[in-house]
Amino acid sequence: MDFLVKTVAAQRELHDFFFKEAKRRGYRSRAAYKLTEIDDKRHVLSKGDGVLDLGAAPGSWLQVVSERIGEHGKAVGVDLKSIDCGLPNNVATMQEDVTLLTPNDFGGKLFDVVLSDMAPNTTGTRTVDHHGSVNLCHVVLDLSATLLKPGGNLVMKVLEGEAYPELLKRCENSFNSAKGYKPKASRAISTEMFIICLGRNDDMPKSMELAPPPPAPGW
Repeated sequence: MDFLVKTVAAQRELHDFFFKEAKRRGYRSRAAYKLTEIDDKRHVLSKGDGVLDLGAAPGSWLQVVSERIGEHGKAVGVDLKSIDCGLPNNVATMQEDVTLLTPNDFGGKLFDVVLSDMAPNTTGTRTVDHHGSVNLCHVVLDLSATLLKPGGNLVMKVLEGEAYPELLKRCENSFNSAKGYKPKASRAISTEMFIICLGRNDDMPKSMELAPPPPAPGW
């Protein structure tokens, strides 16, 4: 029991650390440190990259991206919610449904990196939330087939569960490598993790049937 209490206390202290650090450095949320750790580990971003950030509000990932791609790079953040101004000059934002995006929205240009921190509106039911998250990830993969350059990289958030292995397999078939990773800034009790996909295949499939719906209540 003492061990459990100490573990929870340590996790809360770590969460508070990232929250305070984000505030100190002017990041809009502690999620900035999730992307920072991912990029430090797998080198997803490079100077001069064009980056598409899906589900970008409130903009903390865009802040990290801006720093890492430099003045010659360009980032575009898309979200259903409005993203407050005040971001660096190499960042643009769009208030749009990501499922409606096409290359024409970006002048036909493709991106070097696609990022997604999207999550479904949670219900509190783990199975329902998991399938909603996986479906969003399949949407991101569909978009990556048309908006991401061959050889480009993808990072997307997913809630773990029974449909995760199938999702990871699709990623492995679409990229040179695909692995799950949980940053330290993620809550220990959360099922969220990030799939890091490097090197988009030239023949990446354009779409696939979404994961099956969760069981109906009462099953």
